[in-house]
Amino acid sequence: MSGDDAEDSVDGGGDSGGRFGRTLGRLVDASAVERILISLAALVLSVVVGTLVILVSGLVLSPCPSTPFASIPGVGAFCYDPIEVYRVLVVGAFGSTYNLGITLKETTLLVFTGLSVAVAFRAGLFNIGTQGQLVLGALGTGLGVVWAAPFVPAGLVGGVVLAAFGLLAGALVGGVWGAIPGALKAYADANEVITTIMLNFVATGLALTLVSEVFKDPETQNIQTRAVPEHAEFPPSLLGVQDFSIFVLIGGIALAVGVYWMLRGTTFGYDLRTSGEQPDAAEYGGVDAKRMTVTSMALSGAIAGIGGAVYVLMVAGYWQEGIPSLGFDGITVSILAGNNPIGVLPASLLFGALKGGSLAIEFELAVPQELVGILRGLVILFVAMPEFFRMIGIRYDYGDDATVAADGAGPEDPGTDRDSGPTDASDDDEGGEDR
Repeated sequence: MSGDDAEDSVDGGGDSGGRFGRTLGRLVDASAVERILISLAALVLSVVVGTLVILVSGLVLSPCPSTPFASIPGVGAFCYDPIEVYRVLVVGAFGSTYNLGITLKETTLLVFTGLSVAVAFRAGLFNIGTQGQLVLGALGTGLGVVWAAPFVPAGLVGGVVLAAFGLLAGALVGGVWGAIPGALKAYADANEVITTIMLNFVATGLALTLVSEVFKDPETQNIQTRAVPEHAEFPPSLLGVQDFSIFVLIGGIALAVGVYWMLRGTTFGYDLRTSGEQPDAAEYGGVDAKRMTVTSMALSGAIAGIGGAVYVLMVAGYWQEGIPSLGFDGITVSILAGNNPIGVLPASLLFGALKGGSLAIEFELAVPQELVGILRGLVILFVAMPEFFRMIGIRYDYGDDATVAADGAGPEDPGTDRDSGPTDASDDDEGGEDR
């Protein structure tokens, strides 16, 4: 369906609908540079709106609990200085090596969950179950490493072996759990949004029951497993933050590059993208759509499971009740990144900086936690909205370039076929590279 046809069918052909359709088309056709500029403009606009929210919140709160930032006769006192709030936000995220380490720790964890969601998105699937896959992956890692530790000698070599085994266990458990909604989608036509949401509750309950009833550490009252050996944990490195390892961050960056290459440079990635963007064309080209659905969800779950393994081996040292909602945050990260594996890296950094900076605001300024949450939400909302509407435009085939032709080839590259797709796909124009 062409962009104009889509406008008529979706919007009824009205003038306002036509403008909306043209806007979607321009977002879809935007180049990488234009998308970066749009995101920066959205970021600036979020700060402007956040400034107004800070001023109004301080005015409503008057009388202020401390010295007001400014007072206007006949209007009232403004309790909070918006410039100081944003200064502390930035300094709290990047102002010292310790703060930078906290930000990078959050960034590292979000890279894995963001990649997990992005892979599913590129296959045309909405994996909301990343949190459950991460929780079970973390449990698989915690139990697996504790079980294997007596068979492996202590020391550097033993630590490397145990860490690799823990990552493999997390990926395996997360992948199996992710394949379940994939199989339900492929062979029972069950909506993956519903099944993944439900499986989140099942995963959390299952892990909690197993740990509290079978694998609980008898030396503590908390619901947690035995701690993994110290030599199996990722060593803290640089920046003086105990729960952050630069080696894991480098591994996350390498994984993002690897996923990008897989999607853009391999036949498997080409089949995955094609089955997500135009499943009919994919089947016409010989792709087994059902098998690809299961495989895509398993891959997405495996990456989430690795995120759970990283949480155990880098942060906690054991599985414990109340693992942070990194999987749900990964959905936002993926949307911020436009589902681009490379884009997940700066999106995770932005999200990690907002988390670290928000903590500094709460500690240093008498700003309510709710207001800090609103400021974080504004930044995420404004930056994510252009990419969100771009995804809608792609979904309804807005824009000048069709994503994949019926024979699996793009209109500007008639010679592209399934076999040669990965190589030719790299020649796409900038605007279409993240479809």
